[in-house]
Amino acid sequence: MSLNHPSELREAGAVVAAFGLSDAFGHLSVRSSAHALTITPPVPLSLLTDQDEYPELSLDATELPPAAPKEAWIHLAIAEARPEVGAICRAQPPAVAALVAAGQPVLALNGHGSFLGETVPVYPDSRLIRDADSASRVSETLGESTAVILRGNGAVTTGPDIASAVALMWVLEKTAQLNLAALGAGTPHPLPLDEQSWWRDRATELLPRIYNYLTTTYRKGQ
Repeated sequence: MSLNHPSELREAGAVVAAFGLSDAFGHLSVRSSAHALTITPPVPLSLLTDQDEYPELSLDATELPPAAPKEAWIHLAIAEARPEVGAICRAQPPAVAALVAAGQPVLALNGHGSFLGETVPVYPDSRLIRDADSASRVSETLGESTAVILRGNGAVTTGPDIASAVALMWVLEKTAQLNLAALGAGTPHPLPLDEQSWWRDRATELLPRIYNYLTTTYRKGQ
């Protein structure tokens, strides 16, 4: 998946920020080849421009270039462990943070929430991921899931492309909001496992439609 222009990452970052999924922090990456990623620089996603430097990272890198965010190790570890992942979104969705701070799991309470699996795995350490070893532990916590929550430090979502990764971050936040509402009303009841599986089989169809909604809404607001 090669990027000829940073506008794809710039707009994806703007969408993440516009929908309240990130503010001062966050970063996105896409595979630029089988062995490298292109990543957003360490600036607020809402302030990205096409003129910014979008560094390329080799998957076997032992150090990061100055233009890369210090948590780029997360992207490298996941991309190395999961060859099918074409894009990664790192953000700070607020309802997700609240739910996990309350010691509650993110459960699949509706169809779109099923894209995340039965529950979303949680990496238990709140410290920033700024080295290869801790990034490897995040990747191990993610496993074969599509998302991982970093307790006290946001979340990471993955997808075959940037549209799916960003759409899934939006789904993660919406699912956390639904979980919070359900907890306030009583006891949340996840969808039956067979229904969750049915929805997951349709994620590749529905996530691009969600991203189209997000980008169209963002553009109309400009």
